[in-house]
Amino acid sequence: MKARIVFWLLQVLIALDQLANALLFFGWADETISARSWRQREKWQWRVARCAIDWLFALLGDSNHCEGAYQSEQQRSQLPGELR
Repeated sequence: MKARIVFWLLQVLIALDQLANALLFFGWADETISARSWRQREKWQWRVARCAIDWLFALLGDSNHCEGAYQSEQQRSQLPGELR
């Protein structure tokens, strides 16, 4: 039961992240801010965002979070198995 709640909470946080990317930054609806900050890392604003996000996630043990998020998007890893 606890694992299901954690999974659900993670899905909600990802959905909010994608919504923020679409609403606040005029981004793609299915892309997280982390993945976008890696994809657009040549632009100074996104480079700053990437550094801040990677620093924050490094505190949680995920030092290359943005690159990983981008690769996950490319591989469609965030989708359920039946949709990949």
